[in-house]
Amino acid sequence: MPRTSRNTLLALLLACGCSWGEVRTLTILHTNDLHAHISPLANGHGGFAYVLAAVKRERQGCTDCIFLNAGDLVQGTPVSTIFHGDPIYELSNLFGFDAATLGNHEFDYGWAGARKFLDIAQYPIVSANVVNDRGQTLTPKSYVILQVNGLRVAVIGGMTDTLKTLTMPKQLGEWHTTPVLAATRKLAAELRLQSDLVVLLAHIDGREEQAILHDAPEIPVLVAGHIHTGIPEAMTFNGRVAVRVKSYGEELGRLELKVDTEKKAPVAWTWKHIEIASRTLEPDPRMARDVKKWEDAVAAQVDRPLATSERAFNKEQVKALIETALRDETHSDFAWMNLEGVRDSLPKGQLLERNIWNVMPFDDDVVIGTFPGKDLPPRVTGGRRIDPGRTYTLAVSDYTAANQETSENLGTTGLQFPRNVGLLRDLLIDWCRKKKVID
Repeated sequence: MPRTSRNTLLALLLACGCSWGEVRTLTILHTNDLHAHISPLANGHGGFAYVLAAVKRERQGCTDCIFLNAGDLVQGTPVSTIFHGDPIYELSNLFGFDAATLGNHEFDYGWAGARKFLDIAQYPIVSANVVNDRGQTLTPKSYVILQVNGLRVAVIGGMTDTLKTLTMPKQLGEWHTTPVLAATRKLAAELRLQSDLVVLLAHIDGREEQAILHDAPEIPVLVAGHIHTGIPEAMTFNGRVAVRVKSYGEELGRLELKVDTEKKAPVAWTWKHIEIASRTLEPDPRMARDVKKWEDAVAAQVDRPLATSERAFNKEQVKALIETALRDETHSDFAWMNLEGVRDSLPKGQLLERNIWNVMPFDDDVVIGTFPGKDLPPRVTGGRRIDPGRTYTLAVSDYTAANQETSENLGTTGLQFPRNVGLLRDLLIDWCRKKKVID
């Protein structure tokens, strides 16, 4: 059953005799970080046909509903990787989004790929702070004003300030972010006269969520994405509200607001996150048919038997397996894999090549460098005794090499990895095939 959180602000306002303008209702349905999981997960949750079925059920009889998506629609399954995200955006048109924003993984196929998604989408995609040196935004619009139930709802798009550390430089080209808090606050203030409510639809990290919630009174409602875990209860501060649901289509959010058109702010709200369970929903037939078409298109390539796993592996354990495979296949002394780059666990039993595609959907290459022991980061050596003067080889992904200074990666600067040995995903598939049994 969905869990529900309730704001008591309405009762407090009634008790103190505070005056309102006209109050109108608004319902925001929302998703984030679907990551191309067009079919249900191993736990039976999610899948585009089931998400759409839930959306249609929630919209039935709802005269004040809008549906928003907070980024990272693509990247995470073979269909997206093989076809560079295009099928996912084609399928997304069936959702009937009223607005969406970009996530960092929309850039995994290069900035031109992100631009192509804007052309495929039959709904507005907004982003206020992804710009070039001339101040032009990547998306045609920074915001959209939706007319619903007599309300003018301004939806602003926002991107995390950490975009440059989440992508390769070649993927961003001339594009970069300006600080999301400053950019969206400024725009929200400008939109006050044109709208009855400002909603920030943002792909941001936890620090940025808290900064916007606590330091941006111009933004009364935040619908967020990027963090995959979702939240059990809506976050609130001084009458402002922020929400986020689980990734991969496991949940649909429903935020019901009472909006004071004079104060341009909610005076009451209710939020719930709705589990998307294939066992309790009938899939939307049109979406199910189109999903099957695309899954069939890749099945012959990715559903080939690969190896047998003697136990299930969580993401931390998969990280260790990847590092072992890197050492074995490249004959390197050390290997490092960033945990955030491990996108799935491994089940017990028969493994398919699809499992490795799900673990490593990115087209990351393996690169190797040679370094004196004194230059190796402690997180790489893991307590193993090393000779500071001896040279050692280290294998990592090219993403890690390009973003080595971040805390999620090596925590170093200036290490050079001149030798490229090809796709990490192919290396993992070859290693599993040779092993036959993963234990």
